[in-house]
Amino acid sequence: MKRIRFRDYHESMGTLIDLSTPDVYEKRRVPGSINMTYDKLMLHYQEYLKKDQSYYILCTKGIHSKRAVSILEYYGYDVTQVYFEEE
Repeated sequence: MKRIRFRDYHESMGTLIDLSTPDVYEKRRVPGSINMTYDKLMLHYQEYLKKDQSYYILCTKGIHSKRAVSILEYYGYDVTQVYFEEE
């Protein structure tokens, strides 16, 4: 599974999908990111993702993003987990 630190992500790399709840997303929105809950992404990934594009997936604690990346990678998508470093 591919992983990068949040500070190493740049929007030119691909689409950033934030799996945070809408209220958390509004408080710390990353410019250019897309907000989509884990459940919505996993139930409808074929509608939202294309296999010829790169996606970077993050969430607050890293649990949902890790799970989503593992599953989507298995299905052949170019996905990378984005994680926040412990301070």
